[in-house]
Formats: sequence, C-alpha cells, structure tokens
Amino acid sequence: MGKEVIRIEDLTRVYQMGEVEVRALDGISLVIDEGEFVAVMGPSGSGKSTFMNIVGCLDRPTAGRYFLDGHDVSELDRDDRADIRNQKIGFVFQSFNLLARTSALENVELPLIYSANGHTAKHRVEKARHCLEIVGLAGREDHMPSQLSGGQQQRVAIARALINDPKMILADEPTGNLDTKTSEEVMAVFQALNDEGKTVVLITHEQDISEYAKRVVSFRDGKVVEDHPVARRRKAEGRA
Repeated sequence: MGKEVIRIEDLTRVYQMGEVEVRALDGISLVIDEGEFVAVMGPSGSGKSTFMNIVGCLDRPTAGRYFLDGHDVSELDRDDRADIRNQKIGFVFQSFNLLARTSALENVELPLIYSANGHTAKHRVEKARHCLEIVGLAGREDHMPSQLSGGQQQRVAIARALINDPKMILADEPTGNLDTKTSEEVMAVFQALNDEGKTVVLITHEQDISEYAKRVVSFRDGKVVEDHPVARRRKAEGRA
C-alpha cells in the first residue's frame, strides 16, 4: 500500500447535551492510504459527520489520536488547524459554498489569497485557470455562479478544492443537491482525480454514490461496522 494520509487511533468524540453525554464517535481506528477513494456511509446520527469534522480539522477529538500526512493533529489549536486545512485538505460541500458575486475564476483563487505562501496575482490566476481546465470548465472562467448549472457550480467547488494541491479531497454529500445525471458527471470528476493519484474521502448516505468509490467504510452508533472494497465499482461517464 502507499503512504498513509489518514491514521486514526481509538478516536472518541463526546458531546455534552445538557445532562446527557452523547458519544458521537466511540473508539474508532482507521487508516486511509495515499491514492485511495473511500466512501464513508451511515444513517443520520451514525457519527459520519463528526468523523468528517475531525478528519477535516474542523473539530478535535475528546480522546484518541489523528495523524494527517504523518503529523499528529489531534490537539492542535484553532489557528493551527486552520493552517492545516488550508495546506492539506480540499473541501467540497453539498451546497457548493461559492461567492455569488464572484466569478468562477475568482472563487477558485480564494484559498490562495488566504494562503501564507505569498502567491502573486499572476500565479493565482494561472493556477485557477488550470484547475478549472482539470474539471472541464475551460472557457467558463468569467461566469458567475448564477450563470452556471448546479453541476458546473460543484465543479468550480472541486477546482477550488484542488488549488492548493491538497493531500486529500474531503467531499461532504457533494451530489446531495444534484439530479442523477449531474451527479454522475460530478462523480466522473472525482474518479478522474483519483485515477491521477489524488486521495478522495467522500461522505454520503447514498448507496449508489458510494459505489463510485473503491472502498466503503460504514458507521453506526459512533463505530465502524463495515470496511470493505467495492465489489463492482461503478464507472461514471462524462463531465459535460
């Protein structure tokens, strides 16, 4: 197997809801290697969203350890977690999270503007154009989100996730607002990125979407209850 991107050891996350203690994650252990495409599944309340928040450095575990790209990030403070997110994780969300009055190109550039690496304006534009080309949106750079279809907006979001060349793409229900055909087009982009070596972690509650991945990890009641390769991987077609 390749180099580890994610290593989770006996991870627990407990929330206090008034006088009730909720164990959203209950001692899970998991390894995801470089170049994997993993779908994380589970019903509402299973722990998959808490898992995503911790893996995405949006939250810290109550106990246990989380190594991202070989670094223990379990106890980093808010600012350090923000730096890690910007450098190593590309996020794709269900609702696209694009700035409405900002062009596709400018939306893709945003992570570089907030990066500590001091990119020039010319370099930002060149990188953003390249990322839009990767997701099949060359020629749409100046379009506003309102001028793009839902699938095209999601591909802008994927391009934005790629701009910092992250260690992994973390996608939270990326097809949740899309119809079946458009969902397939978006999954084709993820599969193409994975085929080129990018690590993809996909959070979904949809069985048919999970079948585009190479491995499925299922959560229930804060525990991993299944972890297996996809027997018959669906191949998505096209990104028109």
